[in-house]
Amino acid sequence: MRHFLTIADFTKEELEEILDISMKIKTETKKRIFKEYMPKQVLGMIFEKSSTRTRVSFETGIYQLGGVGLFLSSNDIQLGRGEPMSDTSRVISRMTDMVMIRTFAHSKLEEFASYSQVPVINGLTDDFHPVQLMADYLTILEEKKEKDLVVAYVGDGNNLAHSWLMLASKLGFELRIATPKGYEVKAEILAKALEFSKISGAKIIIGNDPKAAVKGATVVTTDTWVSMGQEDEKEQRVKEFTGYIVDDAMMKLAHKDAIFLHCLPAYRGYEVSVDVFEGPQSRVFEEAENRLHAQKGIMVWLDGKRND
Repeated sequence: MRHFLTIADFTKEELEEILDISMKIKTETKKRIFKEYMPKQVLGMIFEKSSTRTRVSFETGIYQLGGVGLFLSSNDIQLGRGEPMSDTSRVISRMTDMVMIRTFAHSKLEEFASYSQVPVINGLTDDFHPVQLMADYLTILEEKKEKDLVVAYVGDGNNLAHSWLMLASKLGFELRIATPKGYEVKAEILAKALEFSKISGAKIIIGNDPKAAVKGATVVTTDTWVSMGQEDEKEQRVKEFTGYIVDDAMMKLAHKDAIFLHCLPAYRGYEVSVDVFEGPQSRVFEEAENRLHAQKGIMVWLDGKRND
């Protein structure tokens, strides 16, 4: 049995398998062909962090695959009243076929998975957001940007930046990350990415100059400067992220055919300008839709590995 906790746990070939499944199912969905890849299966969806795209994509996805999703807010189950994660896992995994968790500490997700009898998917933790990266790369494939791919990530060295590190280091493309000083990616996650890069041939560049990162890039991406739980830091973060907005001037430094991605929600005028977000290079809403298709691919792939 396999879990989907971080991209670091997968080989390049396995990631490509998942993406192939996602593309196949998306093509079928667009033709209004809904094959029941997971008939009568139940996906438990535990949310300790709220979400728009994660909930809608997983709930719609499992339904289109022939199953049903159960929305489980931490306020609605005993987890929110102090029940140990290990107990919650052993109960829920006996009643469902797969579980998706969106939580804070990555260690909580790992604890749940260690006790689970069914595959567990990371819907987001403070350290990683792997399902988002599968949707992002699916978008890159559809835009035929995977050849000579150069991704520039501008902004906070957060869970999204960490997941870009994992994806680049596994698939072998060039990734440039530019963050303000003091907001760099975690050293241990960078070290792991650099180790994987020795095998894949990925080129990873870490710095503090957004213009240098974006120059000639074929994909430019960013994230909110103030993630959930950091609201009290907003004023200080906005000040320290001055110069990191992806605006027209920034995009002009990228390759002329570059596309812009953002995992959403987006705060116009902060990490991205209105003109870029709504402009012709933006693929933000194609990317958002691909959360649905990428996550169906993940679920179907994991279901096929239940007996491994």
